[in-house]
Amino acid sequence: MTTNNSASLLADLTRRLAPLTGTPSLEAQVLLAHVLDCSRTRLLAHPETELSAAQSAHLNALAARRLAGEPLPYLIGRWEFYGNTFTVTPAVLIPRPETELLVETALAWLQAHPGRRRAADVGSGSGCIAITLALHCADLRLAAVDRSAAALAVAQQNACQHGVAQRVAFFQGDLLAAAAGPLDLVCANLPYIPSQTVDGLPVTRFEPRLALDGGADGLDLIRRLLAQLASRLAPGGLALFEIEAGQGQSALAAARMALPQAAACVLPDLAGLSRLLKIEFPTGRSFTPGRMFSPIQKQR
Repeated sequence: MTTNNSASLLADLTRRLAPLTGTPSLEAQVLLAHVLDCSRTRLLAHPETELSAAQSAHLNALAARRLAGEPLPYLIGRWEFYGNTFTVTPAVLIPRPETELLVETALAWLQAHPGRRRAADVGSGSGCIAITLALHCADLRLAAVDRSAAALAVAQQNACQHGVAQRVAFFQGDLLAAAAGPLDLVCANLPYIPSQTVDGLPVTRFEPRLALDGGADGLDLIRRLLAQLASRLAPGGLALFEIEAGQGQSALAAARMALPQAAACVLPDLAGLSRLLKIEFPTGRSFTPGRMFSPIQKQR
């Protein structure tokens, strides 16, 4: 890059990113706005803005990392989900638009069931699901669980940034092994990509494999959590699992085998692809062990 005004830099960076992404102009704007610490609107309104030597060096370094395949959210340290911005690091999976269907479904259910306010977010990662639910449901009690201590540190940071740290408790553990029920709502965005598929995905170069690899058919962790629900989900409770597009029938079969007393179905996303496994427990079932909701303790 030989010029330092933002218009020339944007044009050059857009050209360089074109072979890598379908949105090179947008990505160039995001990177340059990040370096200048301004909004994209301000950036485009002031094409004459000159970069300092330090800013130019920073932009060049970020461009090189992006051209090497590193995801844009990791370069700028944040990403948007459900209208809010979340801190992200390579310790967590980057929030994706398809997960918003899970949040929309959970919020609609919570609105229709005002007496149901005990929830868990399993495989919380950045905390975007739990925090978004807390932001939209002021009296919701949430426990968010993840196996990764590094991911939980990011989630706790996000909870503080969004002002819900007092209403979302984060715990390191294995699914709901240490959870005392009953839980009214369980949300899970667990690793669901088959191991063999994960091995061939470019995303695994940068995003944590722990958050992607779901075992031989992608359903290992989902099956384990399904088995735990019988003693964790309250009568009339709801469980939501994000799944891979091709897992609709196999995930539904797993749910019906583990929880024959529950009503299970698969919901499609806007593209018509299977995306969400929805499980509702009947209101008349008895709950075992019948304990009150209490925090999940850190597994040691």
